[in-house]
Parts: sequence; structure tokens; C-alpha cells
Amino acid sequence: MVNWKSAILNKNDTMEMAINVLDSASLRIVMVADQDEKLIGTITDGDIRRALIKQLPIDTPVTEIMFTNPSVSSIDDDKEIIMSLMKSRDILQIPVVDMDGKIIGLEILQHLLETRKHNNVVFLMAGGFGKRLQPLTNETPKPLLKVGNKPILETILCQFIDYGFHKFVISTHYKADMIQSYFGKGSQWGVEISYVYEDKPLGTAGALGLLPKDFTELPIIMMNGDLLTKVNYERMLAFHNEHNGIATMGVREYDFQVPYGIVKADEHLVKNIEEKPVQKFFVNAGVYVLSPKLIEKITPEQYTDMPQLLENQIHHGLEVNMFPIHEYWLDIGRQDEFERAQEDMKGIFGDK
Repeated sequence: MVNWKSAILNKNDTMEMAINVLDSASLRIVMVADQDEKLIGTITDGDIRRALIKQLPIDTPVTEIMFTNPSVSSIDDDKEIIMSLMKSRDILQIPVVDMDGKIIGLEILQHLLETRKHNNVVFLMAGGFGKRLQPLTNETPKPLLKVGNKPILETILCQFIDYGFHKFVISTHYKADMIQSYFGKGSQWGVEISYVYEDKPLGTAGALGLLPKDFTELPIIMMNGDLLTKVNYERMLAFHNEHNGIATMGVREYDFQVPYGIVKADEHLVKNIEEKPVQKFFVNAGVYVLSPKLIEKITPEQYTDMPQLLENQIHHGLEVNMFPIHEYWLDIGRQDEFERAQEDMKGIFGDK
């Protein structure tokens, strides 16, 4: 973990202090902040050398030697965007700031190039019939339908691999042999893939009951096998670990505009008329992080839906947290969504 806070100085500090930070923090950058912790400049070795060439005294304020228009990224930027920005600007580090310009992190190219390895199991649900996509799914299970140049489920698998996940379990039912034949044991992707088979459909959570007891001591990431999303799975896992709930549900904000004026009244008196208001809700996004303790509670071979399972935990006083997904997300359930996914794959996922 990068100790980025050690690389922050305030505007009243000196060049000597900047040199000490560069030497001690080993991050090759100093971030200069104002009294509100907002980024106002950066200092690198090059800035120090230029100051020394000008024979500026060692007690020169950092504000006189810093670069005042540094490149920054936001917490919403994924790894590819940040690396592209670094490449275009020929820089090795980039501060991460929030909407107000406050420093909240530091990305380093060397660390971005290193793939962190996670031993958490990723459980992918791929047993559905895909009836809404018939006739496309008459011969091919939905997870194997190609979006761009590869199947939906392969795109999901590769995204998890990019974030360092390497242990996968795929739940199958409809045309299970085709899915298992395509993915095998995962050697083509350098990962481990195993399978559970539902003799009968077990709902959106029941297949978890097919896992052996004490299968893992780590949280499991579970995801529907027909989703396209750019969510950062590492951040979602870190969020779950930080909040210590029994489960974390990925959610999407859904807007619905009422097509009529809403009348608010007190008995027979009209108090207010709100014309075509927009209602906002959080909806289930089909991505979860689940505690092993929750997995142990699922009865094998019993039909269980995820909302039912999570509501039961809440009823018994356990914490279920939600992780808002603001990144791209699409549930490929209908023909129009499948067609939209083909276009999105070209622009958002960079597929040819």
C-alpha cells in the first residue's frame, strides 16, 4: 500500500523539506496542499534540480518551485484511463483528487503495471435459460453469446483476471457441457476454474449451497454471468472488507419520471402540484461480495433467491451494505440490450 500521505507538504514548507520527502518517501513526487488539503502543486526531482541550478536557497518556499498545473485523476478513473494519461503526459505518478480538489491518493505507474493477486473466489452464475433472448439462446447458452469478438462470460472472466483474481467457480445448468467445454479448467487464461451443476434451477443464490462447507475463509465475489460492467472489483472487495458486513450488494441508481403531475393534498385541499417528478431508486446490480459465514447458511439443493437471502440477514440484525456502481453497467437480458452491448463493446471496452 502506497503511503501517499507522507508525500504531502503544505504551502509554507521549504525546498529542504521537499528534498527530505523525496529521499525518504521514495515516491519521487511531493504533493503540495493548501489549508483545506486541496492540491495546489507538485514537486519532482526535476523541479529541485532546476531550483538548485538557479541557486535558490534551501529555505525557498515550495510554492516558488512547484509545478502549479499538475495532471490529476479522480477516484472514478479506472487503471486503463490513468495509465493512458501517464503515457500521454510522460509522467510516472499522478495525484488522485476528489471533486473539490482534495488529495485522496496517489497512483504510481510501477504499481499500476503490477497485477495484484487476490485469492478470493469469484462465483459466476451461468445456468440461466436466456428465454428473453430466444431464438439466439436456442442453441447457445446466453453466457456464450458473443458480444464483440468473444462470449459475454469470457469478457467478465478477463476483467476479473485484470484485477488479479485467479480462482473461479462457474455455476451451470442450461447447456452446461458447452460452457464447461469452452472454459475447461482455465489453463488458457492462466487461472483455476471449477464448476457446480444445478440439477434443477436453484434461484439467484441457491447454487452457492452446492459449494463444499468451509470452502474458503475469504469473502466470495458473486456475479451474474450476463452483465457487462466496468466496476472496479478490487475497490468493491476493499469496501466490503472495510465495512465488515455479512454481505455487500452492488447497486445502480435508477431514475423514473412520473408522466403526470403529482398532487399532494390535505384532505380535500390541494397543497402542491409537482409536474412530472423524477423518482430515484437504488436497484440490485447483480454483483455481490459475500462473507463465508453467509455461504454456510445456504441449504444445499434448496431454491433460494439472493434478495430473500439478504433480507433474512437484515431481519436477524446482520449488516448488508450497498456499494453504488457508477461505472458502465448493462444487464443483457433482452434483444435490444444485446444489440446495445455490441455497440458499447466497441466504444467502452475498446473491442474491434
